[in-house]
Order: sequence, then structure tokens, then C-alpha cells
Amino acid sequence: MKFFDEFKAFLLRGNVIDLAIGMVVGTAFSNMVKSLVDNIIMPPIGLLIGGVDFSNLFITLRHGTKAPGPYETLGAAQAAGAVTLNIGLFINTLISLVIIGFAIFMLVKVINRLHKAPAQKATSKQCPDCCTKIPIQAKRCPNCTSQLN
Repeated sequence: MKFFDEFKAFLLRGNVIDLAIGMVVGTAFSNMVKSLVDNIIMPPIGLLIGGVDFSNLFITLRHGTKAPGPYETLGAAQAAGAVTLNIGLFINTLISLVIIGFAIFMLVKVINRLHKAPAQKATSKQCPDCCTKIPIQAKRCPNCTSQLN
């Protein structure tokens, strides 16, 4: 019974639950960014560089056994059992990584700004004559005895 109690305590600690929530939110965010890249960003880029569809940018390393090449789409090559080098899918994944990295950077930047420590009140000041540090309430410097404002 002790093992199960320890396991239960481990699972119910805040860190494990926070990690699980972070994973779920991160997966949803990753899916959203993948959709953004595949459906919004890549089509105009492909159009600008001559109508290239990055998802269908691949190199056939070995023709399939079910149908000989050349293949029009990556799906057709995979259906034929061809071995392909999927350059376009890698480009899409790389762009997704950059976007996710940028979004996380901006999120951390906002969180750090919200957690910024409040400015501390000054508890001391400097004597204008002898440059020693003295309490803020002092009316006379204890070192040089000059009158302070």
C-alpha cells in the first residue's frame, strides 16, 4: 500500500498536474500553428515562387512496387509504396518551429514584464559634500556635518 500512496502523492503534486496541463495546451497550440503554416502561410509563399506546393515537394528515392513513377503528389507516391525524401514537409515543419518559437518568446516576454519587481523606495541618499551614504531622513551629514536639504 505504501507504494501506491507514494505514487498517488507524486501524481497529485502541483508540478505533475501543471506539466500535464502544459502538454495539453502545447499540443493544441502546436496543432493550431501547423494549420496556420499549412493552410495560410505556405500557399501564398508557394504562389510567389511559381505555384510550388511545399507539401508535395519531394524526391523519389525508389519507385513503388504498386505503380511506377513519376508521381504527381506525395500521396500518390506513398500509395504506390515509393520511398521519398519529403523536403516540403520538412520546410513546413521548420516554419512551424520558427513560429512556435517566436510565439513562446513573446509569451515569456509578456510574463516577465508582468512579474517585474516593483521599484524599491530609496532608504538612503548621498551627501553632496563628502559623497557618503546617509539615511534618507537625515538633515545633517554625520561625517562632514554639512546641512542637507
